[in-house]
Amino acid sequence: MKAGKYVLLVAEDDPKLLASLAEFLTRSNYVVRAASDGQQALDLYFSDNHEIDLILLDVMLPGVDGMQVLRTIREYSNVPVIMITALESEEDQLEGLGSGADNYITKPFRLRVLAAHIEALLKRTIKADKRIAAGLLEIDLESQEVRANGRLIEVTPKEFSLLVFFIQNKNKVMTRETIIDSVWGFDYNGDIRTVDTIVKQIRRKIGPDCPYIHSVYGIGYCFKEA
Repeated sequence: MKAGKYVLLVAEDDPKLLASLAEFLTRSNYVVRAASDGQQALDLYFSDNHEIDLILLDVMLPGVDGMQVLRTIREYSNVPVIMITALESEEDQLEGLGSGADNYITKPFRLRVLAAHIEALLKRTIKADKRIAAGLLEIDLESQEVRANGRLIEVTPKEFSLLVFFIQNKNKVMTRETIIDSVWGFDYNGDIRTVDTIVKQIRRKIGPDCPYIHSVYGIGYCFKEA
């Protein structure tokens, strides 16, 4: 299990409900990042996406609605998402689940029931995602150890984050802009070619036995095991 408190992003436009959720979840030993509209939710997520462990997302958010927030986040991440909404129809629930939500809770709900859903989803996610592998690469997300063909290699925190991102999005062509937004965050103001430098370092460290990070001319990179 994760060392320290889990960080939850809560997006809800009802100020009273948002305050109640934040207070309850804080008392339940979670760290809460609160957003009252869709754009604020996206800004909070992408400014700190590697710290967010789970998202509670209202569907009926002003500006950018919850479904669009979910679809945008799913382009970059498989972070657990629980939709919270007053929409009870089967079609609405299927749309949320089809867009990548992990769970769907309709209002009104009991806070203790919500807490049980959060705990169960976090346990399932952390257990499933503790280790990832691709080809001859093995990564332990808890200890942050990386092995290439059985060989333990030393990586920096940014190299680790980028390698994990590549594996979690294997076979997808990623632009440098997408990589920067996902690994460095939307607020990164540095040189986009930093991606090339980190990729070069990773390739050197994992060696020729793991030639998985492929350059895509004029676009960016694609991680392929074959």
